[in-house]
Amino acid sequence: MIYPTAQAWRDAPHKRVVLFAMSGLGKTYISEILAETGSWFHYSIDYRIGTRYMGEHIADNLKREAMKVPFLREMLLADAIHISANVHDHDLTAVSAYTGKPGNAEQGGLSIDEFRRRQRQFEEAEVAALLDTRHFIKRAEDVYGYEHFICDTGGSICEWVTPDDADDRVLKALSEDALLVWIKGDAAHTDELVRRFDKSPKPMCYQPAFLEDCWSKYLSENNVSEDDVDPDHFVRWTYARALAHREPLYSRMADWGVTVTPDQISNATSHDGFVDMIAAAIEAKGRM
Repeated sequence: MIYPTAQAWRDAPHKRVVLFAMSGLGKTYISEILAETGSWFHYSIDYRIGTRYMGEHIADNLKREAMKVPFLREMLLADAIHISANVHDHDLTAVSAYTGKPGNAEQGGLSIDEFRRRQRQFEEAEVAALLDTRHFIKRAEDVYGYEHFICDTGGSICEWVTPDDADDRVLKALSEDALLVWIKGDAAHTDELVRRFDKSPKPMCYQPAFLEDCWSKYLSENNVSEDDVDPDHFVRWTYARALAHREPLYSRMADWGVTVTPDQISNATSHDGFVDMIAAAIEAKGRM
């Protein structure tokens, strides 16, 4: 770790961290709190994906839909209107709408082949955005003069890395420049995430092997064809399985850094509180 002791962390003039966890456990919450102090640069991986690496895919898809409407088609061909997505670090509606859900087209689903294609695009985009972290660390300091840096990763980071490989290109690059911090939820947090997701199911990105396993099992257990899959039902059915699939991956990723809890995150409501929390996590790891 770039901060081998709690004191090294406290003494560091430039504090750099990379947060990872399932969506909904506080990554963006604490990142925005620190950004509001004026001394922390908030690098949102999801925002980078949506604006830099997926922006053209998303805009082309919006235009494709607009071309189905005669009036909008005429305006587009005349170059009379401009269509683009509005992406925020706290609202990824445009990105989610593009990645989509597999299933019945009349219910808003994508064919499984198209879904796989967009999943591959997202994987490439997320890996590229993660590897851009070093660039933004330098940019935050050199251009804007920020003292500290926090990287707010997407929940699917664990799908594209191999935590047990000391030469994993993403984890190696991130750990060389920042302290990796896992926000580890408990059973109650998991139940709450499942409850929220069941109420409002959103598109997710999955490791290819995991997706294929879930897709084949879903078709078999529900005795449906690919074209008859209810998109929302599939992602609801898959969500708890995805949480169970990701937990051990996150746990092994934590070997590259330290672990905190969502409750600790919610109580770290200032720069000093966050510094104290990370220092305690480093001390706890040293006692293991």
